[in-house]
Amino acid sequence: MFGIPGKAAVSLTPAATRQIARLMARDGRQGLRIGVKKGGCAGMEYTMDFVSEVNPLDEVVEQDGARVLIAPMAQMFLIGTEIDYEVDLLHAGFKFRNPNVAEACGCGESIKFKDEPAA
Repeated sequence: MFGIPGKAAVSLTPAATRQIARLMARDGRQGLRIGVKKGGCAGMEYTMDFVSEVNPLDEVVEQDGARVLIAPMAQMFLIGTEIDYEVDLLHAGFKFRNPNVAEACGCGESIKFKDEPAA
């Protein structure tokens, strides 16, 4: 929808690709749907859900057995994002490196996008 022809809307690191493919296979899911919603101290939050069916309006990114589905309303906010999966001594989880983010809260769960209209 908002993508650049011939270029994936988001990119996946090898660690993210392995984790997404592993979870899809384990649970028999069609992919990981990513979106954004209002919330958090910075104004917006990412959403992530493994889903059983693909919405025809989703932007689909497939890489080495992993499938990421970008919800229609989130596509313009996620263009150019790199998705990684990081593991450290305290936690493990997906990390978004999004060039469209202007600010993030201290917890890293809430974001504000560039050129977002003031509330």
